Amino acid sequence: MSVRSNNSVKLIGETLDVSIAEYGNGRPYLLLHGGAGPGSFTPLAIGFSKDSKAVVPTHPGFNGQPRPEWFSSIEHLTLAYLELLDTLDLRRVMVVGNSVGGWIAAEMAVRNSPRISGLILLNSVGIEPRPTDKQIVDPSSMPPQETLKLSFYNPAKFAASPPTPDAAKIRAENMRTLRIYGGEHFSYDPSLRSRLATISCPTLVLWGESDHIAEKEYGRGFAESIPGAQFETIPEAGHMPQIERPEEVLRSINGFVARIS
Repeated sequence: MSVRSNNSVKLIGETLDVSIAEYGNGRPYLLLHGGAGPGSFTPLAIGFSKDSKAVVPTHPGFNGQPRPEWFSSIEHLTLAYLELLDTLDLRRVMVVGNSVGGWIAAEMAVRNSPRISGLILLNSVGIEPRPTDKQIVDPSSMPPQETLKLSFYNPAKFAASPPTPDAAKIRAENMRTLRIYGGEHFSYDPSLRSRLATISCPTLVLWGESDHIAEKEYGRGFAESIPGAQFETIPEAGHMPQIERPEEVLRSINGFVARIS
């Protein structure tokens, strides 16, 4: 496994610096994180690196990375990451997104870039809940320990000691950045569900069964909105199955990629 961390790529007319980590070599996977930050994808990136290449950007404004004031929406992130694929000359890319990263990934797929060959959504947000769905929980509106309980099947396993002042400051800034990107409705775009019908690449919607941020039925609705999408669940996992059950997630993704190749 080769890892090159803290590279900075200039995008959007060289007005935006995006930090990326690259793992391994081979078929590329673009991993787009949610509110938990890029570290939430480390187990999956390491798994992919055995025979593929994983690229993990840090969304501007997260983990202390700079974010220009004008860069303030999911659309901006979508356009930046489509440009990133061009800048790195990545082809046959599998785009994997968790939570708000799934929202970005779905928006990328809607634009039908020829560089994207598949889409994997892990407990994604982005579509407006149906009347029968539970509303998506806003993690920035509650204490970290409460978010932990809703995010994990086994929260005690992932409970950390009280954060240092620096760590608490980073989390607060991450949550503030998340709110900015989320826009008026925070966790969804009312137009996205209908636009998902234009996605032409193979899609896997993979859901931790014990997610209480965005519940399983919401995920099923996501899959039903994308032509030909497959829906699978991961038992004993919550909103970030790639952290709780990385081997199972990797197995499901590898099986999906094998089927569509």
